[in-house]
Amino acid sequence: MKNKIAIVTGGSSGIGRETAKALLARGCTVYEFSRHDAGTEGVTHVQCDVSDEAQFAAAVRTVLDAEGRIDILVNNAGFGISGAAEFTDNAQAKKLLDVNLFGMVNGCKAVLPVMRAQGGGRIVNLSSVAAPCAIPFQVWYSVSKAAVSTYTAALANEVRPFGVTLCAVLPGDIRTGFTAAREKNPVGDDVYGGRIAKSVAVMEHDEQTGMDPAFAGRYIARLALQTHVKPEYAIGFQYKFLCLLAKLLPCGVRNRIIGLLYAQ
Repeated sequence: MKNKIAIVTGGSSGIGRETAKALLARGCTVYEFSRHDAGTEGVTHVQCDVSDEAQFAAAVRTVLDAEGRIDILVNNAGFGISGAAEFTDNAQAKKLLDVNLFGMVNGCKAVLPVMRAQGGGRIVNLSSVAAPCAIPFQVWYSVSKAAVSTYTAALANEVRPFGVTLCAVLPGDIRTGFTAAREKNPVGDDVYGGRIAKSVAVMEHDEQTGMDPAFAGRYIARLALQTHVKPEYAIGFQYKFLCLLAKLLPCGVRNRIIGLLYAQ
């Protein structure tokens, strides 16, 4: 498909940047919304804090005024926090939800009137394998991504009659700056016997030895452009298998396995 108008949030680095580049390579006109301009050649940067609903709506109007339509929105912007749930401030959790969850909600609300009016569009929301496999000591990240998956599935049924389709993409461990940007809260690690630091170290090792973000970007771009989509996709065979196991195993068994991996 050629000449599709695409918006990618969090497009200045990591998966978002690679998705923007992959969409550009497939012939799309690409805008990336973020607070910082990465200077990606061929991609137009629009300054935007996705957690600000009015700012997101204004950024979408900028694209609409320039192009006359919006065919694709990839809601990728997000970050992680770690720490014991007991010692995580509600304010920090709400800050994460404002970006990871409500940033995605703001994007959907901004583009849906446009897509309804033009008779169609595609929204791709970035969830995570942490949605079906909730990660201890990363409670709020897991909560935010589970909410993204649920919101996506429900909204897909609401807007299907308008020709607007949605899917959630569930990446696993990917080598990006996400790891370094994680906000770590070590409070209570003495109470938890050092398990917070140990869990985060395991997760960071898995991330930094994980999937190439360019592979994820190409995968997301392909989903954004294909004719039909399912509600949910994991990236890579091992994560598809992991998500299948999460659905098939009794919840107690699943949670015990995750605990052995990340809560010892």
